[in-house]
Amino acid sequence: MLKTEAFEVRATGRYVRIAPRKVRKVANMIRSQKVPVALEMLTYSKCKGASILRKLLDSAVASAQEQNLGDVDKLVISRVTVDKGPNARRWRPRAQGRATRINKFSSHIHLFVADGTR
Repeated sequence: MLKTEAFEVRATGRYVRIAPRKVRKVANMIRSQKVPVALEMLTYSKCKGASILRKLLDSAVASAQEQNLGDVDKLVISRVTVDKGPNARRWRPRAQGRATRINKFSSHIHLFVADGTR
C-alpha cells in the first residue's frame, strides 16, 4: 500500500494575546476555503482575530510559494486549530479590601495550507 505525501505547509502563531474562543469564531469561517476567498473574508472582517489569522495566512502562502507547492489561487486552507495558551493572571482591587483575579487568555494558532488539486 502506497502512502500519499502530504503537500501541506504550516504557519504557527504561539502565545498570541487573544482569547481562543474569539479566534475560533473567525477560524471556523475560513476553514476549508480557497486562499483568495479566505483572504478577502479576513480583510473585511472587523474582528481582532481576523487580522491575526490574515498574517498567518500570508505567512503560510509565502512558505508554500517558497516550496513550489503550486499556484496561490489553487491553495486551500486544509486545517486551522486554535488551542489554549497560558493565562496571565492579574488582580483588580475591589470593595472592602478584597481583590478579584482577572484572567488574560492567550492562544496557540496553527494554520495549514494544502494544494487543492492533489
